[in-house]
Amino acid sequence: MSLINDFSPGLFIIQAIILLVLIFLLGKFAWKPILNSLNEREEGIQDALDAAENAKKELENLQADNERILNEARAERDTLLKEAREMKATILAKAEEEASSQTEKMIKQAKEAIVAEKKAAIADLKNQVAGLSVEIAEKVVKNELADKDKQLALVASLLKDATLN
Repeated sequence: MSLINDFSPGLFIIQAIILLVLIFLLGKFAWKPILNSLNEREEGIQDALDAAENAKKELENLQADNERILNEARAERDTLLKEAREMKATILAKAEEEASSQTEKMIKQAKEAIVAEKKAAIADLKNQVAGLSVEIAEKVVKNELADKDKQLALVASLLKDATLN
């Protein structure tokens, strides 16, 4: 109760005015700069969070792009390998076909050469046999015709065998 007895309305009003002036001065000179710096800091933090979010999204996009590029590169590599295998198979088939063709051609030429050599050998053998036959016949005829009596006997036997019409 002693507080109520000590209450002085004039002091109360002066203290209320000082409090209001102090609140006004603090609001004008302290709170606005403090609130402004807090707002600036909040905006800076929000900007940093937005930048971090954008960087995260950009990183995700880059990772997606990298994955897409990697998949495209793998697909292209697979395509190139497939084409290389097909080209290899084609080249091997052509080489095999060409080798087979060359082999057949060489075998055909060898057979033709063998036939030609055989014909030439037979012709040469015939010529040798004919030459030997002529030589033998010439020697036999010389021996047979060396004697005049044998010549007349041969002509007579030939005329006997030959019939005239």
